Amino acid sequence: MQSDSSEWDDFYASRKIWPVLAASAGYLLISYFLIGYKIDQICLVAFFNLFFFLSPVTRKLIKGLLIFIIFWIIFDYMKAFPNYRFREVHIESLYRAEKSIFGIRVDNTHWLTPNEYWQIHSTTFLDILTGICYMSWVPVPLAFSIFLFFRSRNAFLQFSLSFLLVNLIGFVIYYLYPASPPWYVQQHGFQFVPHTAGNTGGLERFDHFFGLDIFKTVYGKSSNVFAAMPSLHAAYPVIVVYYGIKNKIGWMNWIFAILMMGIWFSAVYTGHHYILDVLAGILCAITGIFLFQWMIANNRWLGRFVNSLAMKLL
Repeated sequence: MQSDSSEWDDFYASRKIWPVLAASAGYLLISYFLIGYKIDQICLVAFFNLFFFLSPVTRKLIKGLLIFIIFWIIFDYMKAFPNYRFREVHIESLYRAEKSIFGIRVDNTHWLTPNEYWQIHSTTFLDILTGICYMSWVPVPLAFSIFLFFRSRNAFLQFSLSFLLVNLIGFVIYYLYPASPPWYVQQHGFQFVPHTAGNTGGLERFDHFFGLDIFKTVYGKSSNVFAAMPSLHAAYPVIVVYYGIKNKIGWMNWIFAILMMGIWFSAVYTGHHYILDVLAGILCAITGIFLFQWMIANNRWLGRFVNSLAMKLL
């Protein structure tokens, strides 16, 4: 068996460097014409190439993380095809449904949605807590995937492919059922305003308390504000908890479970999602997880593909 250094020498000798550089340039060119130049695209290309050429181990890691990169690119390219161009945006109907099912009675004649209730009853403690929880929705799945990569390539691929499938299901629903978030109703009422910019909602209080622009920066780059149903923020921790339990990682599952419930509450508290959105996100995650598990158990080709890919990442 060749050593890592000889394998790396063979890699350079095989001139595989050129397809990677060509793909990087092609991605930047397509992105420029499709959605315009963004510093994020340069960072993504730099990050990918750094890991690809740094060492054999980092090359295998970044090849595994391609699944997450594909998700990010698809999500980013949604800016070029906003869902409100294809179907009517649900604003008032979703708001009324939320209030009728989960409305909180404040007096004999007035009811509030949970979002409206928490907007009135927000506290600094909850502002900080929900901000911390909401910041974890991407770092935690990504860190967990890297943990699985070094523990079991097969488990890593099953988690990553489930993650991608759940996102694809969510993206399809975004286009079938465009929906506004609660903060949109609070700011614009039931009137549809196309090209509405992203908004931090209740997370603005977290930024203001610490004097930072963390969430302002993130939500200012939102691909589409009319993609609140389902809440993929609520879906991601479900995937992490499922595969945490499946892979028997012990006490870490308790942390993942607490973060999961924290993210669910934060989504409603900060006005980014209705409870209905959160429930739809949970259902989306459950559907994607078990659909993938069913396919890998009943489709021999898929099972062989995952095993073969896992071997290539060893």
